[in-house]
Amino acid sequence: MAQPGYEWRPPERGWQEQDLSDLPEDGNRYEIIDGSLHVTPPAGPDHHELADDLRMALRLTAPKGWRVIREVGVRVPGGNLIPDVTVLKPGASRARMWAEAADLALVVEVESPGSRRHDRFTKPALYAEAGIPAYWRVERGDFGPVIYRYGLAKGVHYDLLGTVGPDDPVEVTEPWRMRLDPGDWPR
Repeated sequence: MAQPGYEWRPPERGWQEQDLSDLPEDGNRYEIIDGSLHVTPPAGPDHHELADDLRMALRLTAPKGWRVIREVGVRVPGGNLIPDVTVLKPGASRARMWAEAADLALVVEVESPGSRRHDRFTKPALYAEAGIPAYWRVERGDFGPVIYRYGLAKGVHYDLLGTVGPDDPVEVTEPWRMRLDPGDWPR
């Protein structure tokens, strides 16, 4: 018996935001970078748990009106990306499927083997070009998560502000003043 299939046809022009709604809801992450479709397979449970731990740490310290959301779409120059965690400023629209970069204070990517290059090179460049003030990249270390914190410099690229590991909690000021301690998160 033949299996029903999804008839996939690339657009006749470069990929655009409206094309994403035509793709299957199959757990893959579909993003557009400079008109090209980038597909990332579903992340594993460890990835999601780590993103949830960070999201909860941010939510518990968030000032009134700030929102911390998992996997919300973000418009960037030449594309659409889906960070693992996004911090939206007070007043950001709740009705949009794709958030505007001006409404964001921080985007976070949890690195996976399948996303490593995008999380280290491609995505930070696009987030910086969009003007998002802060970017964090999270790696799973041997002794717990390590967070690489970056701040927007001269509006064009990110500079490393520092790292936070499970044995070195620090006070951070982005997206607001808080104590960040990955050692408190479940493992």
